[in-house]
Amino acid sequence: MKKPATNKQYAALPWRYSGGSREVLLISSRDTGRWVIPKGWPIRGLSPAETAAREAYEEAGLGGMVSKKPIGEFEYGKRLDNGAVLATRVEVFALEQMVQHKDWPEKGQRRLQWFSVPEAAEAVEEPELKVIISKLK
Repeated sequence: MKKPATNKQYAALPWRYSGGSREVLLISSRDTGRWVIPKGWPIRGLSPAETAAREAYEEAGLGGMVSKKPIGEFEYGKRLDNGAVLATRVEVFALEQMVQHKDWPEKGQRRLQWFSVPEAAEAVEEPELKVIISKLK
């Protein structure tokens, strides 16, 4: 059996300090409602880090400082509109939240929630993403 091609996405892992401890913002996926981080396909003319920052704005209304280098990678099955599942590798960039915009492109399409680092790691499904989040302590 032929192995499916692996595709690449870029993601932001939004975080902030609150009450002296670090928190992570998770968003709900539009299809299943599970907790995820903002991510998307490469955007022509933008670096991977800039793409991750753009996704954080479009999906969660966040602006901030994004790491220049990825802090990790994880793999998940991206469900396509036709029902097929595509093996997708995601490079994750830390994004320190500096601003929450009042309006953004996907406002109202997702739930947003700040979690403690351990709670965020528990809330996501992907084992590799759990490890990446846990390292933020």
